[in-house]
Amino acid sequence: MTVEPALSATALVKNFGSKRAVNGVDISVPRGSIYGILGPNGAGKTTTLRMLLGIIDPDSGDRELLGTTRPRTASNRIGYLPEERGLYPGMKAREAIAFMGALRGLPWAEGRSRADLLLADAGLGHAANDKIKKLSKGMAQFVQLLGSIVHRPELIVLDEPFSGLDPVNQERLEALILAERDRGATILFSTHVMGHAERLCDRLAIIASGRLRYEGSVGEARATMPMQAHYTPRDNGEALAALLPADAVRENGGYVFNVPDSGMEALLAMLLESGHGIAGLSLERPSLHDVFVKLVGEETVERMESEAEEAA
Repeated sequence: MTVEPALSATALVKNFGSKRAVNGVDISVPRGSIYGILGPNGAGKTTTLRMLLGIIDPDSGDRELLGTTRPRTASNRIGYLPEERGLYPGMKAREAIAFMGALRGLPWAEGRSRADLLLADAGLGHAANDKIKKLSKGMAQFVQLLGSIVHRPELIVLDEPFSGLDPVNQERLEALILAERDRGATILFSTHVMGHAERLCDRLAIIASGRLRYEGSVGEARATMPMQAHYTPRDNGEALAALLPADAVRENGGYVFNVPDSGMEALLAMLLESGHGIAGLSLERPSLHDVFVKLVGEETVERMESEAEEAA
């Protein structure tokens, strides 16, 4: 059974002067799923989200959101957390959430009541009457997040939602995303942290330099690369390396290499017969990190990881 997409785009292109920020991106986000857009800073993730939401128009390409080709007409059915955070500092947390709901058509009294429930569920009930300027940066960011979902939208779009959150609030956010998905909402979020994408996403798109490098499930992404063998010998003599596949590399007293196309049986028999033996052996699919390195390059991944550490 085909699931109708909550939003989709074909061949999206956006230029800013002489710079092409997005270059022919295609995505399709199934209803009721968690979908991630993964890529380094400057990859075109935010520009893609803004085109999908109708905040800016593409120079070319087509998009459809919740059944309409005019995204802004569906704004009350969408919850959006932009990359640039901002709340009125003199507002109390409860009132800030209710205010954001009112902007989407939610009655004020209902917004305040829902705000109390959302804050309590997130473990922040004690902060309901605190002014935004008195909250920590992470708590204020979480209040803005709650304001983006208080009207119970069909589609929730979060631009780098984990950026700047401490580990406790990151866990709260992951739990909230899963709860909203279980409620029936579709969640689309951008991130440059692979761990969040790997844990949460049903499907994802990998974007680098404005181009789509991959689209599909995490499992399908990992299946694009061969299984890896982690082998530890009993006897790590000098002649061992010559028996292993050419791509074998030393790691933690053993070797890691791609499982040969012919399988492991012949290689294992040779290792046993040679006397090197087997102290440990495991076969694993490559991680999303490994796939990402293959698609965008190790230098880009190292830069992403450095940026994620600085933002934490």
